[in-house]
Order: sequence, then structure tokens, then C-alpha cells
Amino acid sequence: MDIRVTLDGRPVDAALNDSPAAGDFAALLPLTLDLEDFHQTERIADLPRRLTTSGAPEPRAPKAGDLTYYAPWGNLALFYRDGDSANPDLLILGHIDADADRLAGADRITIEAAP
Repeated sequence: MDIRVTLDGRPVDAALNDSPAAGDFAALLPLTLDLEDFHQTERIADLPRRLTTSGAPEPRAPKAGDLTYYAPWGNLALFYRDGDSANPDLLILGHIDADADRLAGADRITIEAAP
């Protein structure tokens, strides 16, 4: 599923996968969220509600640009560096096509359904 993503007012290409969690996330759109750094690896933000975790795909280590959901905290995480290992609590929702510096410096993200 294609989505429109804006990082600090500048558009980037992005898409969600076809997982149930990504579909549940799409139901929240449009969203504008303030991002904060976490472990010098990802930018995170709280979502307005928790997402479904049923039917989650096999976990894999996140890659730079992955848009993810961390189920225990109920937050969105945008990775700007590759993650160390697969975590069954981290669900990959999709991917944002932007370079690591742009992702790392993002303070605000807007996510909308593509027209």
C-alpha cells in the first residue's frame, strides 16, 4: 500500500506492507507525529492507540528506512540505522525511501493515505 510521508515538510516515497498491523496502522491515517531519538538508531513517536499484532510476519532485523511498531510500548519507530537483531515484539509496517541523515534528523513526520 502506497502512502504519502512528509519528513519536516519535505515529501519522501514510502509504502506499507500487507500485514494486519500495517492495515490497522493505515486506519489511523492521517497522522502527524513529533519524533524523538532512541538509542541513536531510530526516531520514535507515540501512536494514538495500540495496533493489532495478530498474523505478524516472522521477525527480522530492521533496516534503515523501516517503519516499525514496537508492541510492548505501542509506539512507532523509524529506523535510520540497521538494527542489531530480530525482535518478535518489533513489527515492520513498511519502508520509507530516504537517506539515513534525513531520517536521523527528522523531528516531525506526517503520514497520509496515497490518493
